[in-house]
Amino acid sequence: MTMPSPPVSRARIAPFGLVLLAIASIAWGLNWSVSKALLSEWPPLSARGSTGIVGALLLAGIAVWRGESLRVPHHQWLHLVVLAGLNVFGWMAFVGLSLLWLPAGEAAVIAFTMPVWAAGLAWLILGERLSMQRIVAMLMAFAGIAALMGGGGLAASAEKLPGIALALLGGFGFALGTVLAKKFGLTLPLVTSSAWQIGIGCVPVLLLGLIFESPHFAALTPLGWGLLAYVVLVGFCIAYVCWFAALKQLPASVAAIGTMAVPVIGVVSSAIALREPLGVMQIAALVFTLAGVALATRG
Repeated sequence: MTMPSPPVSRARIAPFGLVLLAIASIAWGLNWSVSKALLSEWPPLSARGSTGIVGALLLAGIAVWRGESLRVPHHQWLHLVVLAGLNVFGWMAFVGLSLLWLPAGEAAVIAFTMPVWAAGLAWLILGERLSMQRIVAMLMAFAGIAALMGGGGLAASAEKLPGIALALLGGFGFALGTVLAKKFGLTLPLVTSSAWQIGIGCVPVLLLGLIFESPHFAALTPLGWGLLAYVVLVGFCIAYVCWFAALKQLPASVAAIGTMAVPVIGVVSSAIALREPLGVMQIAALVFTLAGVALATRG
């Protein structure tokens, strides 16, 4: 006698996972204006690489203090390096370098196509159902970001092609890392896993900074040191730990769509802290984007 197959259940949206996702998105969103302010004192790759390594060492110390082992099982090293390369190195290096050819707004629009790639990859690799609600939510959020960052549209040209390719590569890599993190299911403790991924991903970023940039500690003002401290403690330690924890509790497509709140928070924080313009159209686009994110997280 053949038993009937059980119906495919809908992926459950864990409330605490949404809280963790919100914390990560807010931390990364605020990091946008912090990074803009920091650029006047330190070059981008050196700043990101050095703060990431300090953050990784801090997380490793916290893990040891909590009694966690930093040892990585032999069979998980490859998975760990792949995730670090996609989620940390690729995102920071490729998107950061795309700014050499693109305005920040255009780079953000292209890079935040990430949820589109993540939704498709989650369907192909994880078998996650891509419901009409999530498709509509994704389109709403992306349309809002496009209006918020580049209402005039992306002016593609031959000179901008390297930047467009780098931003797309960074966004696609982060999306792939998001999906593979669900597939691999690292068994390392959360803080230990975060420390290793941030550390492995930031070493090549720092090396590239030392090769192509000229960072000088003497150039940092007290404000600059404070901004670096924010990047270490919040942008890396808190944000990445919450992000990796959220991925354990949420469907990859939902987590990816949730990150579309990051540029919205970045624009608002830049308007408040850096006095950048925020008009009625931008506020309307902001609300539209957040409505899309809210729709995606309803389940």
